[in-house]
Amino acid sequence: MTGERWIFRGVRVLDPFRGLDAEGDVAVADGVFAHPADAVGAVPVDAKGLWLVPRVTDLHVHFRDPGQTWKEDLHSGCRAAAAGGVTTVGVMPNTVPVTDSAARLAAVRERLEALGAVRPWMIGAVTAGSAGGEPAPWDDLAAAGAVALSDDGHPVARAAILGAVLAWSRRTGRPLLQHAEEPDLSAGGHAHAGDPARDLGIPGVPAAAEAAMVWRDVGMLREVGGRLHVCHVSTDGALEAVAWAVGRGLDVSAEATPHHLLLTDEALREWAGSAVTKVNPPLRPARMRAALRRAVRTGLVGVVASDHAPHAAEEKARPYPEAPFGISGLETLLGVVLTVLVHEEGMPPLTALARVTVGPHRVVGRRYPGVRPGAPADLTLVDPDAAWVVDPARFVSRGHNTPLAGVRLRGRPVATMVGGRFTFRDGEVLV
Repeated sequence: MTGERWIFRGVRVLDPFRGLDAEGDVAVADGVFAHPADAVGAVPVDAKGLWLVPRVTDLHVHFRDPGQTWKEDLHSGCRAAAAGGVTTVGVMPNTVPVTDSAARLAAVRERLEALGAVRPWMIGAVTAGSAGGEPAPWDDLAAAGAVALSDDGHPVARAAILGAVLAWSRRTGRPLLQHAEEPDLSAGGHAHAGDPARDLGIPGVPAAAEAAMVWRDVGMLREVGGRLHVCHVSTDGALEAVAWAVGRGLDVSAEATPHHLLLTDEALREWAGSAVTKVNPPLRPARMRAALRRAVRTGLVGVVASDHAPHAAEEKARPYPEAPFGISGLETLLGVVLTVLVHEEGMPPLTALARVTVGPHRVVGRRYPGVRPGAPADLTLVDPDAAWVVDPARFVSRGHNTPLAGVRLRGRPVATMVGGRFTFRDGEVLV
């Protein structure tokens, strides 16, 4: 809200955009960061022991609006982002109807901007209806504000369309966000093809389905050029393909989800075959989780994104093969990043937090100046040592399904601010 002034006293500033790790006072005045001396009349906030992180971004969310608002709508999605300490979201196009036209994309963007609770990055569909056939009007989508293209839960399977969209990407600088799954290999599968799925009688998806698609994609990238981002990578074979492409100087990036970093397919046994564990790509075995963690540590995987995909409880209560893929992840994103990457893997906080700040911005080619006077005051205050247990009954998202229920995490957001306005503070969502 214009006119509000705050000064965070004694806070540890962790600014991956500037490579800054320092304690001090940070002022906000009239929606932007300011010099503390210039913030006359600012309300002091005791922030000792807290971290101030600018522009926390979740590159991969599904807000289900329009068309499936019983799962989530734009307002409830924004509230979930605020509670999770997230200021910026990449909004996937798998709505009903699919966001495959400039008018549809602009309508959602305008509604989100009117709410003022998050910075929306709109992602347009690659093909009409994300059906894999007729290309969507890519230039029109870009003109309406699309920062990237994706068919989201559907891979761009046809090589001719893949080549064309990569050529478009080379021309415009906007990336293709690819769901890496070879359809013939994954057909009929619902969980990773390993011992837990076999023991529970759940049809499996081989790891080769992901690896084969990524190898094909990076091969095409080498021939055509452009920018390719691999969504929610989860297998060692796919990571090898990404490393191969990086080693040849290709413009490729990748993301990991918090649930793939935290859990393995043993969660299927722990949840007795409940579809609360059903995600796409599926949870993988421990050796693949270890490879994924290494890739995030080294920066081969430069983004952690929630793949927030809420569903109604009755939908996830169906038998495993009949239930939809997806879980709610916005409200646990930062908690898992801090728990796994900082406290378990020992990554420097600045490096770990780059995966949810600088990393997403690089993927879509967006610049943000960090904690500098005049920059939009988008920030999250984090208590890095707060211990808490995930209780989906307390989620503000309409989707309460998560296999993290009952998991103890260390570190959580305590306040979120967008444009100098608190959207979450002291356990209360303010939007």
